[in-house]
Amino acid sequence: MSNLSIAPFFPFPRIRLTHQFAFPHSSQAWIDVVPDKRFHPICHLCRQPSAHIHSWTQRTVRDLNLASAQVWLQCQYRKIFCLHCQRIVIEDLDLFHPYLRVTQRFARYVHELCKAMTVKEAANHVGIDWKTVKNIDKFFLEQQYGQPSYDGLRILAVDEISIRKGHRYLTVVLDYVSGRVVWIGKGRKTRTLSRFFNQLTSAQRKALEAIAMDMWDPYIKAVRQKVPHVQIVFDLFHVIAQFSRVIDKVRNSEYRKASQENKDVFKGAKYLLLKNRSNVRRKKERRQLQELLKLNEILNSVLILKDKLKHIWSYRSRTWATKTLDEWCALARSLKHRSVTKFANMLDRYRYGILNHCDYAIHTGKLEGVNNKIKVIKRKAYGFQDLRYFSLKIFQAFTN
Repeated sequence: MSNLSIAPFFPFPRIRLTHQFAFPHSSQAWIDVVPDKRFHPICHLCRQPSAHIHSWTQRTVRDLNLASAQVWLQCQYRKIFCLHCQRIVIEDLDLFHPYLRVTQRFARYVHELCKAMTVKEAANHVGIDWKTVKNIDKFFLEQQYGQPSYDGLRILAVDEISIRKGHRYLTVVLDYVSGRVVWIGKGRKTRTLSRFFNQLTSAQRKALEAIAMDMWDPYIKAVRQKVPHVQIVFDLFHVIAQFSRVIDKVRNSEYRKASQENKDVFKGAKYLLLKNRSNVRRKKERRQLQELLKLNEILNSVLILKDKLKHIWSYRSRTWATKTLDEWCALARSLKHRSVTKFANMLDRYRYGILNHCDYAIHTGKLEGVNNKIKVIKRKAYGFQDLRYFSLKIFQAFTN
């Protein structure tokens, strides 16, 4: 037993273990560490050796556990004057980072834990404060994802995600080809997306070809101002979602016009009308839908319009897509319903983005999946107060 040593657990050539002790009935072990004077001190910034010792100091840092015992190192080290950096710096012992109170290997262990655990779970597991865990994880994330690459971008998808109540949003930019999140910005205004384009070089902007988004004017304005050559493609999902709200307005107005006897057919039909016909499987739902459409001609027409609207995105010929869009708008206006006519006028204004789908068959479906995963990350952590840290966690989750 006398030959046992803990030295192999500390393979750091620039330090020596001078004393080890543990408190009785305690799960903590303390180890005194000093620099090995056989080595000249080196600068932690430039890694150049220096013989100019400024002063001695010491620091207590946390290390990996030995069995079930928490290990604390009372480390003495030197401050040196680096001729290369022309400043007083801490010597590099290859043991701890100058700005962290834990050893480098302990910090890497905590960072790996944070890939699978929340900050609080990792803090409880290793027995340190959650703020320390967060700072450690953020330190490594900044090194890995702090400077995202914008090379090779051709096709993008842009959408917003709500981060908290009160209309607080993040704008998410996705590389449509690789599925990589390339940029995240606070807000969803014109200046928000403009900040992303401002970070691109002239060559990177010219390489962009198309961008998928919804009909959100601030995003459209930013694209036209910063990259006017890029084709804007409006997503089918968002257009159908907007028309679904129109269908609900039509249902409400027709319900108010219906007789007392017929109003019972309208009740509970809100989500029934929003479903695709193929998803109406229950007999009771099918029967109610048939009665409702038989009873009300306008609701029957708007459901036909909904099905026809989807077909516009199936064309690859701009001529046929234009003809179908014109026919759809004419049919919608013939209903003489204010909400439907307003929607048809809106489609006319944004037809350029709908017809661009013929050249670039892209959509924000990938980004919707990304947004769902981002929401899971947010819920798992019960929200993020530090938006920079939240952004780095998103980059980490979607890096191939």
